Amino acid sequence: AGYDVSRVMAGSLGTLGVLIEISLKVLPLPALEATLRLQCDEGGAIARMNEWAGKPLPITATAYRDGDLGVRLSGARIAVEAAIKKVGGAVVEPAQAERFWTGIREQTDPFFAGGGPLWRLSVKPTAPPLALPGPQFIEWGGALRWLQSGADHKTMRDAAARAGGHATLFRGGDKSAGVFQPLAPALATIHRNLKRAFDPEGIFNPGRLYPEL
Repeated sequence: AGYDVSRVMAGSLGTLGVLIEISLKVLPLPALEATLRLQCDEGGAIARMNEWAGKPLPITATAYRDGDLGVRLSGARIAVEAAIKKVGGAVVEPAQAERFWTGIREQTDPFFAGGGPLWRLSVKPTAPPLALPGPQFIEWGGALRWLQSGADHKTMRDAAARAGGHATLFRGGDKSAGVFQPLAPALATIHRNLKRAFDPEGIFNPGRLYPEL
């Protein structure tokens, strides 16, 4: 069902984000859920995730770090059991699997600990390994790559652009060059005009998204 609301979104980072209409889709809990663990290198993990994406497999999450590829299967019992045989790997104990996926969702996993720079790179799922310095964590079938890296903004953003995406300084580090990937001139003009129209006094967290806005 849809309904009208008018409120500020927390995800707008204190700038401006208005929700006009929201549609909610409620799904039942899966009859069966299983997590598999496979050993492979980064290139192999990216290739497998993209191969699986092209098949009718009930995959609801993937995550790769340091040679370990985790795959969560959710759905009808017969579909999950068939997928386990196709995907292979070792079945993870349910409580351990739940802690693992919760740690990723809530960013309580040890990977996200520490106060160093944490970069969030959104790229094409098929993009090859980025060869950037620092520990890396891959999600979303290869499309989301987290890096703990002290590399400079240009290095990170150039690498993300070559991979068909963009880089965000998610936490920590030097924010003087901006947290988000700089906008192309045409998009920057559109953003500037929209901000001027909705926030003419410039009171909604100026400079939070982009230094000049």
